[in-house]
Amino acid sequence: MSDNAEVPFTKKMRIVTREIHNVSDALINAKLGIAMSENRVWAEGLLVFYEVFRYLEGALERYSHTLIGELDVPGMRRTEAFEKDLAYYMGSDWKKNYTPRESVCEYLQHLEEIEKENPYYLTAYIYHLYMGLLSGGQILRRKKTLLEKLTFSRKERTEGMAVTEVMEGTVASMKKKIAEAMNKIAEEMDEDSRQRLLEESKMVFILNNKIVHSVQGAGAVVAIKMLKLGVCGIFFALLYKYLKKFTVG
Repeated sequence: MSDNAEVPFTKKMRIVTREIHNVSDALINAKLGIAMSENRVWAEGLLVFYEVFRYLEGALERYSHTLIGELDVPGMRRTEAFEKDLAYYMGSDWKKNYTPRESVCEYLQHLEEIEKENPYYLTAYIYHLYMGLLSGGQILRRKKTLLEKLTFSRKERTEGMAVTEVMEGTVASMKKKIAEAMNKIAEEMDEDSRQRLLEESKMVFILNNKIVHSVQGAGAVVAIKMLKLGVCGIFFALLYKYLKKFTVG
């Protein structure tokens, strides 16, 4: 049995991207996870990925008659959800003066170039981005909901979180279907094309990191949080010292 038959292609994709994926996860957690209490930062995070998901969903439409279309799992698309969330945070006319930033334009240019070369190379981006959103989105959704509980917010806890909402089926079933479709596509490709897909898999996270780096304000939010933690730490240390002195005499 060949190596390709023994090891699912999606597992190979995970293996070759493991290192850069870990870097990407840490960056997203730092930029969006910790700073998610700041709506402006959260909205910027949505904004930088909006165009990428919109482009990929356009590709799913353009190539729906091919094997690429099998990656279009019902309930997976996110463009409308992004737009709903962005309207919530930035107002209904947010598109009026909106221009994609340079890092996003570079990302889109790369997608256009590989689509011209071979549309199937886009499947690396579709696979990694949607699997990441389905997994990481649920984690971020739970964190944001918990945060609003802790701050006793009166607003609906899922407002502004449509992009993380799964309406059809379960996250597990959707991820399974996406993985099965990706493996099927890889089986139909020659070895050189499969190797190129693995290289594009790494490029997914390189480009993701670039656009996440462009999110403004997250660093300041993190710094403020760390300062607050530091002040609390000093306060409790002084309180402990005072109580110890009082009780010991």
